[in-house]
Amino acid sequence: MQHKLFRSFIAWSPLALLSVATSVAAQPAALSQRAPATTGDTQVAQEGFKSAEKPAADSKDANSLKVMAGALWTAGNSRTLALTGAGDYRLRRSESQFSALAAVNFGKSAQDAASPYETTVENYQARLRYDYFFADSVAAFLSVSARRDRFQGLNLRLNVDPGVAYYFIDEQLHLLWGELGYDVQYDIRRQDVVDAAAADATVPDIAKSETRHSARAFVGYDNQLSAALKFGTSLEYLQAVQDTTNWRLNWDGALTSQIDSDFSIATTLAVKYEHNPLPGVESTDVVTALNLVYTVQ
Repeated sequence: MQHKLFRSFIAWSPLALLSVATSVAAQPAALSQRAPATTGDTQVAQEGFKSAEKPAADSKDANSLKVMAGALWTAGNSRTLALTGAGDYRLRRSESQFSALAAVNFGKSAQDAASPYETTVENYQARLRYDYFFADSVAAFLSVSARRDRFQGLNLRLNVDPGVAYYFIDEQLHLLWGELGYDVQYDIRRQDVVDAAAADATVPDIAKSETRHSARAFVGYDNQLSAALKFGTSLEYLQAVQDTTNWRLNWDGALTSQIDSDFSIATTLAVKYEHNPLPGVESTDVVTALNLVYTVQ
């Protein structure tokens, strides 16, 4: 229970999420207006894969790097230490686009000054993706992501994802698109999770490793409501093709408000549901974040 409460506290605390983004090459003004700030999401190696980030027609070539970092520390009646960091690189040349992302989230807490610290958040994530745009409205892509998450019982979750995307609305400030693809997931579970399942007669035994094959459908929507306000949302469904009891549903929403040319505030909400989680792992994760973002271009 302490772990769940601490993870919720981190998600709600704006002090834990101060992000700094830097760009290695200046981008056109149209691209900056289209995405005034990052979503603040540090979940980069998720099951399935993220949506294609199709640039505007007048800004296809790009070379950018963003770095984000944050921390939270409390002392007194309770002690807390939380660290988060992420990096995002994107290279676009003509019809080809390459992106790389990495993120780390770590936290410890103690109930009082006499209690020892206990780790409450620990995950490491990375993702590589290649996109090829055949036409203005059609793209094909391949993504590879890896995740290590102590509290999801994972030493490694590796996802390999090919797919295609089609843009129903493709305007500079207004996007609606869908994606269809295939997801191959390989899990290596933590030994303590495997041992706990084996010792509990009420739950079935689980293997140390498992491979799952799933079909994947995704729909995304982005709207630059005004020069200072942007809204984005997406819904993803993954259905296992071998054991149909294994399916997942992920929803994300973000509202970004530009304060001035350098500062913005991003509010995000992510809800992730797994129909057949590991024993002792909750089926639904909810993460809410309020981010202060500083951008240098």
